[in-house]
Amino acid sequence: MHYLVFSVFCSVLVSVLLKLAPRQRLDMPQVVTWNYLVASVLSAVLLQPSLASLQAPHAPWAALLCLAVVLPAIFLMMARAVTRAGIVRSDVAQRLSLLLSLLAAFLVFGETANGWKLAGLGLGLLAILGISVRPRAGAAEPTGGRAWPWLLAVWVGYALVDILLKKVALSGTPSMAALLASFSLAFVLMLALQLWRHLRGIARLQWRNGVGGALLGLLNFGNILFYVRAHQHLPDSPAVVFAGMNIGVVVLGALVGMLGFGERTSVWNRVGLALAVVAIGLIAWGTW
Repeated sequence: MHYLVFSVFCSVLVSVLLKLAPRQRLDMPQVVTWNYLVASVLSAVLLQPSLASLQAPHAPWAALLCLAVVLPAIFLMMARAVTRAGIVRSDVAQRLSLLLSLLAAFLVFGETANGWKLAGLGLGLLAILGISVRPRAGAAEPTGGRAWPWLLAVWVGYALVDILLKKVALSGTPSMAALLASFSLAFVLMLALQLWRHLRGIARLQWRNGVGGALLGLLNFGNILFYVRAHQHLPDSPAVVFAGMNIGVVVLGALVGMLGFGERTSVWNRVGLALAVVAIGLIAWGTW
C-alpha cells in the first residue's frame, strides 16, 4: 500500500510545482520539455521495457504520435488550470476525466455497463458542474479570467490520454514501451519548439527551466512508477488501487490547496468534491 501512497504524493506534488512555477518565473513550455527528457531516461534505465513490439507491422505509431502531442499539451493546460482555478478544482477535474474514459469504454470499446458504473458516471457529471462554479471571492484565480475553460480542457485532455492508451493496449503494445516511445517523441517535438522560440527571441533557454523540468520529470515518472508497483503488489485488487489513487489525489489535493495555499472554495465546489469521491468509489466498485 505504501507504493500507492507514494504515487498519490507524486501526483499532488506535480500540481504544487505547477502552482509555484509562475512565482519562480519558470517558462512552462521549457519545463515540460525537460520533464520529458528526464522521464524518458528514467523509463529506459529503471523500467527497461522491451521495444520489440514497436518494430512490429501493427505497431500503433499514429496513436503514439498523438500521445506525444497531447501529453505536453495537457501538461500546459493543467499548469494554466492550477494557476486560474487552483489545485483543488484542477485535481478533481483531472481525476474525473475517468468519466469520459468510461463513456468511451461503453460506446467505443464495447465494455459492459452496470448500475454502479452508471451511478458513478451520473454523480461524476454533477461533480464536474459543482467544481466548475467559481468561488465568490475569486482567491483561487489570482490571475483573473475564467477558470472553467481550462478545467474543461483538463477534463477532456486527460480522458483523451486514457483513450489513446487504451487503443495502444488493444494493439498488443506493452504499456511501458508505449510510454517510453511517447515520452521520447514528446521531448523531440517540444525541443524543436523551444529551439524555435529561442531563435525567434520569444523565450530564451535558461538553466532554471531545466532544473524545474528535471524536478517535474522526477515527480511525473515517480507517479507512474509507484502506480505500476502498487498494481504489481496488489494484483488481485485493481479496483482498490484505482479507487485509492483517484480518491487519494482528490482528497490530498484539496487539503494542500486549501491549507497550503489558502484556496477558497464555494459550497458548490465542496459538494462537487464530495460527489467526486463518491463517484470514483462507485465506479471502482462496479469494476471489481
